[in-house]
Amino acid sequence: MKIAVVGSYGAGLTMRVPKAPAAGETVSGGLFDPGAGGKGSNQAIGAARLGAEVSLLTAVGDDEFGRSARELWRREGVGAGHVLTAGAPTMVGFILVEPSGENRIAIAPGALDELDAAAVESFRAEIASADILVVSMEIPEEAVVAALRAGRESGTRTLLNPAPARPLPDECWPLIDVLTPNQTEAPVILGLDEGHSLGDEELARALHERTGGIVVITRGGEGALVAQTSGITRVPPHPARTVVDTTGAGDSFTAAFAVALAEGQPVDRAVEFAAVAGSHTVSIAGVVPALPSRDQLHALIGNAS
Repeated sequence: MKIAVVGSYGAGLTMRVPKAPAAGETVSGGLFDPGAGGKGSNQAIGAARLGAEVSLLTAVGDDEFGRSARELWRREGVGAGHVLTAGAPTMVGFILVEPSGENRIAIAPGALDELDAAAVESFRAEIASADILVVSMEIPEEAVVAALRAGRESGTRTLLNPAPARPLPDECWPLIDVLTPNQTEAPVILGLDEGHSLGDEELARALHERTGGIVVITRGGEGALVAQTSGITRVPPHPARTVVDTTGAGDSFTAAFAVALAEGQPVDRAVEFAAVAGSHTVSIAGVVPALPSRDQLHALIGNAS
């Protein structure tokens, strides 16, 4: 099975703090942990660890962060031959993690701002040969649209993970086969304001009507909702042993979901598999260290059965 990923890479500079500081407040006692991040890279590594052949399109700077990224992809078996070396520095994300595991993230995109439609065009052969194209939204809208269009024109199944969420342009909707927002992202991509009155099932139906494809709304401890032409189903959560860090849960879920779909698993089974991956990830500090292998997921599934 082959998966093409168009998304971001960034250095994740994480600090675990006793509490998140208020405006103007300084909080001491933090623990600093630098590491690799970016939704596209995380999803590519997650899929590779689960046995997929993965190719990645992103952009990094000609700097130490960028060189470290290329070495990481080499170790993880992620194809990075089309990754753009930009003039700007590699993206950096500053992440504050509270004892509860909740996080706050600020991002300086840097090199990612140079990822454009021309870069996607150079990646078209990889998209065409993939079983699934995974796209996330820490990259310019131009690249998101170009990637989804290349997938549609190539006949490759497209999966959009709409994070960080922003309203989608009209031209995107018919290009999406699978959409995986969480509860907070779903209304944003529909362009709804905070005062909207739609429940999760109504949001799922609205998104399905826009795309005509599969919509999975992830809901943390409440599991997930799956909207298809056949209706809406609820997939129960897979409880985590403990919650240490929620930062990479969505990327782990998306990677595992894409792998399961590429293998031909039914959608509900694929969501269950992905939920186990997300559950594993929140129980371990850091993102890349927490992305599971196939053996780790099989062990968790066996223990739950």
